[in-house]
Amino acid sequence: MNAHNINALSLVFRIYFPLSLLLFYSCVEPAEKKPSGTNLKSVQDSALNYNHQVVRAEIMEIDDFILRYHWEMTRTPTGLRYMIYRKGVGSTVRQGDNVAINYKINLLNGDLVFQSDSMSVVTFEIGKRKMISGLEEGIMLMNKGSRAKLIIPSHLAYGLLGDLATIPAGSVLVCDVEIYAIDRSDN
Repeated sequence: MNAHNINALSLVFRIYFPLSLLLFYSCVEPAEKKPSGTNLKSVQDSALNYNHQVVRAEIMEIDDFILRYHWEMTRTPTGLRYMIYRKGVGSTVRQGDNVAINYKINLLNGDLVFQSDSMSVVTFEIGKRKMISGLEEGIMLMNKGSRAKLIIPSHLAYGLLGDLATIPAGSVLVCDVEIYAIDRSDN
């Protein structure tokens, strides 16, 4: 099975399956008349159960990836995984700072989806939502000159829809990022 088929299958299970459940439950006549809240509760429970299964599957996929590459990563409360493999200097990035970074983002299968230009760096202000939240969270763990690998779960990246261009729905991202400069917000 090729990557395109796997992505299509993933899309079916992550998006179309819950929608078909919702449609099915909304069209089925109950055997006996019950208050309408009962059907809604059943649909909500099914959707919640499905969501838990998707999250568990994604966590297992991330854990398998980390194990395969023998990376020693730390997990934040949000689910971001990070490994700072080159220490920088100074204080860590904080909200409102302007940062200059170089980065490369791949899917778990290795496909390259984004890369900053090798001749220049990307500059943006932390907290202005110019980058995905998982990347900003990881950058805030770093200081000038540091390099890190981040594994960004789908809910901290492009979510259920992907970016509608190069990143498929529900994709986990692997990011290699380096901080070139930090312009403090209080300067």
